[in-house]
Amino acid sequence: MGSVNFKVLPGVYAPQEDTALLAGALSDESLPPGAAVLDVGTGSGALALAAARLGGRVTAVDVSRRAVWAARLNAARAGVRVRVLRGNLFTPVRGESFDLVLANPPYVPAPGGGHRPRGAARAWDAGHDGRLVLDRICREAPALLRPAGVLLLVQSALSDPEQTVGHLRAAGLKAAVIRRQRIAFGPVVRGRERWLRQRGLLSQADNEEELVVVRAELPV
Repeated sequence: MGSVNFKVLPGVYAPQEDTALLAGALSDESLPPGAAVLDVGTGSGALALAAARLGGRVTAVDVSRRAVWAARLNAARAGVRVRVLRGNLFTPVRGESFDLVLANPPYVPAPGGGHRPRGAARAWDAGHDGRLVLDRICREAPALLRPAGVLLLVQSALSDPEQTVGHLRAAGLKAAVIRRQRIAFGPVVRGRERWLRQRGLLSQADNEEELVVVRAELPV
């Protein structure tokens, strides 16, 4: 992630604190040689590259054409092999299975959440409760995991991590929050801070956002 050769194209989600938090969780995993890894919502490809450097056979997916170009460019510049596909969440990899699935989905609650986000906002806006994509991942990711396969997902506390854990456990996975980090409000949260406080998602005393990593494993 710290490579001087890493490029972020305009309109593509740049690696931020959530990316680093998920990368830290990734580094704690013991990947078998040639493990099949899926990075869904890859953005500029930072996590896909990190997984490839750990020896994974990595597939990266993003709905944004610019993100696909950026991830391919960064993989080429880094000299690692990453298969980068364009599509909506898991659609391009139907019928495949993976030892590890990485997900840094949009998770920020958005005013007017009944409308699907467009353009760059697709990287962060996630409906009125922040769970527009999180709930899909909880429903669909378990079917992609091999026995003992792992899902690592990063999200905000604003979008109810305990609901994520509950959904994944209901799907038969062992799931828990394994990392937490408090960060200063970024530009997206700052821009809707008043609305978030009105909804009770932020208290009047809150001046930081909590990020969490959820780890879920499919039992053997």
